Amino acid sequence: MSNVNKTFGINTYSYTLDYTAADCLRHLADKGFDSFELMMYPGHLWPHKMSKDELSDLKSVIEKNDLRIVSVNMPNIDINVAGASPEMRDYTLGLLSQFMEFTGEIGASGMIVGPGKSNPLFAPTREELIGHTFAALDRLSPVAEKAGVTILMENMPFAYMPAVKDLMKMLADYGNDDIGVIYDVANGHFIGMDPCEELRMAADRLKLVHFSDTNQKVYKHDAVGMGDVPFATVPPVLAEIGYREKPMLEIIAPNPDAGLLDSCAQLYEMGYRSAI
Repeated sequence: MSNVNKTFGINTYSYTLDYTAADCLRHLADKGFDSFELMMYPGHLWPHKMSKDELSDLKSVIEKNDLRIVSVNMPNIDINVAGASPEMRDYTLGLLSQFMEFTGEIGASGMIVGPGKSNPLFAPTREELIGHTFAALDRLSPVAEKAGVTILMENMPFAYMPAVKDLMKMLADYGNDDIGVIYDVANGHFIGMDPCEELRMAADRLKLVHFSDTNQKVYKHDAVGMGDVPFATVPPVLAEIGYREKPMLEIIAPNPDAGLLDSCAQLYEMGYRSAI
């Protein structure tokens, strides 16, 4: 099973309430996983609340187990780069800048940033929202470059720009080729898009792909088999576009160990592999 598990990266979302990041990595390394996306969350991984000993412990776990931290993420609910108030935008960018620096410090290659959210009942104009996102990228890009981290923008159903076509156009208009895209298959499926077509659209900037299951009525990040995401159609497209990174499982489950292990086994049988 460990060879199967080494095919996949694991997002630590399901473990944020019960484990510190270091303890979570120990736990999952014992199960044969070696590539991770860490979630920023108080009590799990929150940089300015970590002591020097806790930071040293985290780095030690990564080094001693020869682990690879692919990316850093956060729930993206409490913060908003496109918020209506300048105070919220400034607070958000201050946190993201700290997170970006920390991401570089622990040797992760990418940090996920949401394009922002708008009021679903009375939204500002698209131009205003995009302006806020561009201003956020203006502030975050130099921080990322200095930290040696790639900004990864994600397709998110609750963002003002949930579809990859619009996300790619926005990034093309912004003009920084160093900004990458993380594509979430469940997110695309939930809003009624074809994940295969969206992966092709994102190919030029694609750095990472998230996998979990959902239906199209209730937004989920379930274990594989609990929704109707068309997983079996994806591996040929990943090969077609030259995707090499490990598939990253972002599964939120009440029994995460069982959900992750079973999902890995099912996806492996469907032909999921990585070139790493």
